[in-house]
Amino acid sequence: MPASVRRAIIHQFARCKVRILLLSDIHSNVEALEGCVAAAPVCDLVVNLGDIVGYGANPNEVIERSRSMGKHFVRGNHDKAAAGLMDLKDFNPIAGMAALWTREQLSPENLEWLRGLPQGPIHIPEVPQAQFVHGSPIDEDEYVVTPRDALEPLMATKVPLTFFGHSHVQGAFSTNPSETGGLRPIYKTVGQKEVMEMQLKQGVEYLINPGSVGQPRDGDWRAAFAVFESEEYRVSFHRVPYNLKSAQDRILAANLPQRLATRLATGR
Repeated sequence: MPASVRRAIIHQFARCKVRILLLSDIHSNVEALEGCVAAAPVCDLVVNLGDIVGYGANPNEVIERSRSMGKHFVRGNHDKAAAGLMDLKDFNPIAGMAALWTREQLSPENLEWLRGLPQGPIHIPEVPQAQFVHGSPIDEDEYVVTPRDALEPLMATKVPLTFFGHSHVQGAFSTNPSETGGLRPIYKTVGQKEVMEMQLKQGVEYLINPGSVGQPRDGDWRAAFAVFESEEYRVSFHRVPYNLKSAQDRILAANLPQRLATRLATGR
């Protein structure tokens, strides 16, 4: 994309003065979701990047809470699995078992809602230079974990900003030559609420992952989310503690695999 076009789009976007709450990979963890909502600043829009259900013990509660917050969603692979829209052969046994359990628990209304979720990328009028996906803009089920994974999506994108989930790893990749190894938030504690801000640069393409609300896999057990501010052209990464024991107890009480409860404490 020519630099002049990028600058025009960014200028147009900045004038909108939009603040967006970015949530991804809640995975039926209602305690983690409520922790994020309580910690988040007031936002104009909420965008959910998929995997609302799966793994955790409260799929209906999480769907209903998510729907009450906004209308912008993309589907994740666990959403498709729980809705019966994909074969479970690519899931490991624990993930497949949780998907089937989730399908049995969903109310008819919530099951139908999951089936109607759109495939990414989606675009929102208030943010014309951004797109929102679950895995990557090329393949909704593709994992973007390493700089090598990010290279093709970054080169193929037609907008400066792509917000994605799926990997459960908070951070970003960009076309900035000084950031080729990726950008990961650096926090000072392991159990307190923290924020790390990342100033975005004009003329650079970004893939930005807000992290997983309900099942982080970056070694930090705290729930993760992000906030994008258009006027400042800035992303704030957040980590917040939540009632971990309650989430674990609900998983065990539901007779879901014990591993789904214990992994929450390690962020893996």
